[in-house]
Amino acid sequence: MAEMRDKRGLTEAEAIAQYRAMNYPKPALTADIAVFARCGAGMKLLLIRRGGHPYLGCWALPGGFADRGETIERTAARELEEETGITGLELSLVGIYSAPGRDPRGWTVSAAYATVLDEGMLPATAGDDAAEAEWVEVRDGKPLLPEGERLAFDHAEIIADAWRTL
Repeated sequence: MAEMRDKRGLTEAEAIAQYRAMNYPKPALTADIAVFARCGAGMKLLLIRRGGHPYLGCWALPGGFADRGETIERTAARELEEETGITGLELSLVGIYSAPGRDPRGWTVSAAYATVLDEGMLPATAGDDAAEAEWVEVRDGKPLLPEGERLAFDHAEIIADAWRTL
């Protein structure tokens, strides 16, 4: 059987040989994780305080950049462990966040994940580039941050979307 050719008359091997990845800009890929915990009649959310730029000192969801060759699901689990010490949670995809300008470092696309702990909070210890890891009360899909404190990136949107999926 003859090898198939595309509309340019190329075989698959020839088309791949001519492909130039540099002609197609690539975004950085990240994962963000919203971990909620039922606490009595209320709900808490695990946040980290950023220990580096951008948004130094702001609150954020645990998360970070995918490593080369790593699935985004593995990125989410790894980043959650590195920044909070928490492992073994079943994470569900909330959505993909790709708005231009969402990260001042450049074009970044994030896969956001969420989970709910039914039996209270797990101990969390800040690690990697997180300066703190804290459980924060949530009301109507919004974390109750101290006066003058704010969330980094588009994490308020991700948290609101994750809250709606609960």
